[in-house]
Amino acid sequence: MPSNWERIMAITKEGVKSIATIKRRMSRGKKIALLIDGPNILRKEFGVKLEDIVEALEKIGNIRVAKVVLNQYAPQGLIEAVANQGFEPIIVPGETGVKLVVEAMREIYNPHIDVIAIATRNAEFLPLITKAKEKGKETVVIGVEPGFSSALKHSADYVILLTPQQGGRG
Repeated sequence: MPSNWERIMAITKEGVKSIATIKRRMSRGKKIALLIDGPNILRKEFGVKLEDIVEALEKIGNIRVAKVVLNQYAPQGLIEAVANQGFEPIIVPGETGVKLVVEAMREIYNPHIDVIAIATRNAEFLPLITKAKEKGKETVVIGVEPGFSSALKHSADYVILLTPQQGGRG
């Protein structure tokens, strides 16, 4: 029976060279938990693409947790697009804020996560950023104008401002 590394060698074209690359990539960077406030960020008028968020965060570290919190009114196409991008869609009845905070608190207390990244424009998540920093986590806030809270921007270690694009969602 082949070992894990032998199987990786068998499925890669570059063999040993790519294994070194895989090992290096796996060990570098900070471990990020990304939580997205779906109804606030993934709106048609913003045209935010999940790939853009992922690409921006990869400069900071490796995304280990990726969840999008949506309400019961989210179209099936959006839910499928979120899942197809490798994110975990979480559907809640009513307000999404409470579920996002619960998920974020789980990651704040996760010793395997270094960075908490929250995509939202809403200042109601300011205490969450404060708690994450208090527990030694670095924080990233991802948002889009108009309506991106200045208090939220000033509280985070990193701010990623997405520019609205024409077209659909991620």
